[in-house]
Amino acid sequence: MANGRAVSQFTNNYELPKKVGIIYSDVRREYFPTEEQYITEKDAKRDASLVVPYLEKMNIQVVLYPGNADLSDRLRKDKPDMVINLVDSVRGNESLASSIPGVLELLEIPYTGGDILGLSLTYNKFLVKKILQQNGVPVPHYQLFNSPSDYLDPTLRFPLISKLNEIHGGVEISRDAVSENERHLRERLRFLISTYKQPVLVEEFIVGREITCMLLEGLNKKVYLAEKIFTRRGDKYIFSTFEDQWISKTGEAFFYQKYDDPLLKEYVKKAFDVTKMYDYGKFDVRLDQSGRYFFIDSNCNPAFGPKEADVAISNILDMYGVNFTEILKRLLLNTIRDAQGRERLPSTPDEAT
Repeated sequence: MANGRAVSQFTNNYELPKKVGIIYSDVRREYFPTEEQYITEKDAKRDASLVVPYLEKMNIQVVLYPGNADLSDRLRKDKPDMVINLVDSVRGNESLASSIPGVLELLEIPYTGGDILGLSLTYNKFLVKKILQQNGVPVPHYQLFNSPSDYLDPTLRFPLISKLNEIHGGVEISRDAVSENERHLRERLRFLISTYKQPVLVEEFIVGREITCMLLEGLNKKVYLAEKIFTRRGDKYIFSTFEDQWISKTGEAFFYQKYDDPLLKEYVKKAFDVTKMYDYGKFDVRLDQSGRYFFIDSNCNPAFGPKEADVAISNILDMYGVNFTEILKRLLLNTIRDAQGRERLPSTPDEAT
């Protein structure tokens, strides 16, 4: 039994739930200050729906819930055995996404992904940088700007890249995001801070290769690495822009290629643990010409779905022979195991795929 409700039997002496809820972002255009940010979430319900047939093939009943004010009442009425949490924002505010696990904790409903603390951290990139740095995970030199006129740390070396501190999805990561001088940087800061009403994280741009790192928990932690091979040529600085992620067709801007390094895998496991992620997580890493790694982004509860959703977790794990059905089973069993009182496992040597 899990939370006092019946579950169906599965292999390895674990049990899969009979009824699963999927919570997705309740998206309206008026919630977002720009069309760009709205684009990153406008298909939230559609993306959640793509997961449904995979669960139904496991003989699991599925209920979809928008993450809004009616959520608590609907969950009380339906009583799902567990929930897959796909919410990225509440009323367009990403930092409020941590309120969803808060509701689930109060109702004592098991759920996938980050808890209140993990989600709160992921929406403060500056704090994540501090935590990684304090735990020996390499990051570029950085500074948080609360206003365009803040003092510029003279130890920062141009080129610098500016990122919204509390918004993911590559919002405002364009070719104009990289500054080669202070005048351009100040102009960029004025635009971002006035438009989005939040601090901006500025960090040294690392010239080199880019690696996407996915971690998926099963019986232990398994890391999957893939290098982004960019097809675009001629740009002075090569990196994944908002347009690459949301406007370009699949494979048009870049494609993935397997990558392997035991050192990077250990860094990923450490980063996953210290930033309080659970079940699955994603990190973007740059590799400079000297062979040094720099963690440039961290995503608790990254975009989730099958290959037809065109998200990193499925595209990368498919290269390693792990299909979306297997990904789902691992997440469901992790959640049920936790609900039955088993502690989350520490990092251990990689399990077989």
